[in-house]
Amino acid sequence: MPSRDDQDRAQRRQQIIDGALAVFARKGFDKATNQEIAEAAGIGSPGLIYHYFESKADLLRQAVASRSPALRSLGQDASLIDMPPREALRLIGSAFLTTVSDAENLRLFRVIVSEALRDPEIAESWYRSSSKPLRGALIGYLEAGMRAGKLRVMDPEAAAYCFLGAFVTYALSGEVFGRPVSRRPSPEAMLDTAIEIFLRGMEAV
Repeated sequence: MPSRDDQDRAQRRQQIIDGALAVFARKGFDKATNQEIAEAAGIGSPGLIYHYFESKADLLRQAVASRSPALRSLGQDASLIDMPPREALRLIGSAFLTTVSDAENLRLFRVIVSEALRDPEIAESWYRSSSKPLRGALIGYLEAGMRAGKLRVMDPEAAAYCFLGAFVTYALSGEVFGRPVSRRPSPEAMLDTAIEIFLRGMEAV
């Protein structure tokens, strides 16, 4: 069991991450100051940030890594491999859609896009913490289904991109491309349709 000091440190660290996410999303990375982050985090001094993070860039990388625990945990779910295709795809699609539709994640994504060219580690952190674990689990599931003769044999990595890409486009259509949310299909309708289209092309006949 973690000591009280360790628990306090973890709590304070998370406070700073949450404060930084709010400020980065509102003002962008460059314009965000440590003073503003400290105020948003509810800590007394901006200098405390450097007790937990090496720099503002390190804070952004750690904030990125904290945003998708559901995808990491689902990517480690050993029971996934034994699920029927519709059940497995619904679980994967729902977790991914929920993550990419989260308003704070999308605001953070804007910051990542603007910073990635200057600091590739930020983009890599987003990839490692978000799409990579779940995409790897989906690829493994598709490969197993192909070996078992349940799914048609094709490039599993390309198939995974096709399935997950639909949800990325859906999420970005409202936040980035400006399509009114009221004119988009519901998340449930999007999930049902994507699974149906995908399996019509993937299921062995």
